Amino acid sequence: MTKKIPVRRRFGARAVQFLYDRYVGNDEERVREYEEEEFKAAIARRIHELRTKARLTQKGLAKRVGTTVSVIIQLEDADYEGPSLFMLKRIAQALDRRLELSFVDARNHRMKIA
Repeated sequence: MTKKIPVRRRFGARAVQFLYDRYVGNDEERVREYEEEEFKAAIARRIHELRTKARLTQKGLAKRVGTTVSVIIQLEDADYEGPSLFMLKRIAQALDRRLELSFVDARNHRMKIA
């Protein structure tokens, strides 16, 4: 069995590229951890973007979702371990959106949170 070689990430900023190469590089475990953190941050960022686009405060979204402000704050925090699919569906409904989930070939596609 051959060892899987991670795809080298490319960044526009030289400083970011340097830091990624130095601290993540080709280490499979670190690449996996980086991608997981990037995914969580993208979800948090998208929830925040959709909420602000809808001109809702965190309190307003919490009321629509039927939860507390502290839950919304956690969901918009990139360090949060990740919301459940059930909670994401509730947020989507509160923002007049539909949640879509798909599995794509990881070798040919980068993460996309739309």
